[in-house]
Amino acid sequence: MTNQRIFALLAATTASTIYGINHTIAKGLMPDVIKPFGFILLRVSGAALVFWIISLFFPSEKVERRDWFRFMACAFFGMALNMLAFFKGLSLSTPINSSVIITLSPLLLLILSAFILRERITWVKSLGIFLGLSGALVLILFGIKEQANAPNIPVGNLLFIVNATSYSIYLILVKPLVGKYSSITLMKFLFLFAFLINLPIGISEFTEVSWDSLAFGDIWKMAFVVICTTVMTYLLNIYALKQLSPSTIGAFIYLQPVIAVLFAVLVGADSLTALRIGAAALIFLGVYLSTLKHAKKYID
Repeated sequence: MTNQRIFALLAATTASTIYGINHTIAKGLMPDVIKPFGFILLRVSGAALVFWIISLFFPSEKVERRDWFRFMACAFFGMALNMLAFFKGLSLSTPINSSVIITLSPLLLLILSAFILRERITWVKSLGIFLGLSGALVLILFGIKEQANAPNIPVGNLLFIVNATSYSIYLILVKPLVGKYSSITLMKFLFLFAFLINLPIGISEFTEVSWDSLAFGDIWKMAFVVICTTVMTYLLNIYALKQLSPSTIGAFIYLQPVIAVLFAVLVGADSLTALRIGAAALIFLGVYLSTLKHAKKYID
């Protein structure tokens, strides 16, 4: 194993760890401090500003005319639809539910690869798809007990599936760009487009925030989401994609529920139930079966 591949694996591990912690931190701010769509506008605008400042210290690259549409599509699926669905879902559901359901991403990558990359789906993988989706449906249909901080768990869980699907499409679309442009060039333009897409959607909720009376705890949590969950994780995943396939990156999502559950239970933000454990087992088994020998189909 080369050093570059080891660093890529470490980058993907770090990104998944940050995402796992983010489930609880972001949940703690919504909707009382900031509403989900306003939070996304803060997230993408802050990240865009950081990436454009960083880009001043790197050589500029010219983007080929034919790639601009792919840039916009990546921004829509990777920094708009998936973020909006995730944060809105998180405001309605719980951190543990979100961390469990998004582990469907490798399975969704397989389904999308069958349509986009013409990959063949075997009966074993079909069984895995069935089991994984069944686990997600268990959480959506039966995880309906409302909590004080989770007013509509089924709808929130459904939005997590939209989030996972959108991010899977992003991983497939962005792969060809990763080999052509530097990480900074990719991120500065992707988040610029994401800002423009999210501006009309989130500006109303963004302006509702009492910015002058925010507590220090709220400020550092917002900073964590912008700097760590957005700037760092997207850079780390782009770096990892230079060495690893989309399916390999997707597999690191297994770390998220482990980190998310430990962190959420530790700080008292959520709790484990038999239903969640059973649904997680179905999803994990389904993803395992659906991705058997799957990574070999890509060039790592």
